[in-house]
Amino acid sequence: MAKVINLTKKGEALEFSQDLGFALSTLRNGSYTITIKKVSERRSLPQNDLLWLWMTCIADETGQAKDDIYMYYCKKFLRKTITVKEGQPEIIYTTSSKLTMDEMRRFLDEIQADAATELGIALPNPEDRFFEQFYQQFNR
Repeated sequence: MAKVINLTKKGEALEFSQDLGFALSTLRNGSYTITIKKVSERRSLPQNDLLWLWMTCIADETGQAKDDIYMYYCKKFLRKTITVKEGQPEIIYTTSSKLTMDEMRRFLDEIQADAATELGIALPNPEDRFFEQFYQQFNR
């Protein structure tokens, strides 16, 4: 059975989710591998809120359903090619719920650029001057 011990490094301090020595002493006899990997934080709620605010705006401007606009951008920017059967590449895509914060930031940047160049729609960021007006108009 695998043991999961979370580690957080803040400056020089290391914080463990449980006593490391005790947790290791509870393992059965045998050989083990310890893997340390950085945790990628999932997209944030403010990022997700901004995404859907933008989807509402684009839907209003184009007359399309916001879920359809969302799926369009997922297929356009969150796709990759895999080979399931030998020699037969398949294009698959994911949704934003699987993205890390950095991946979501790139996804939002791509949507913002595409909306501006392809649709002529300016999608503001929260720090932009007129964002509050935009928010009030499209927050539904």
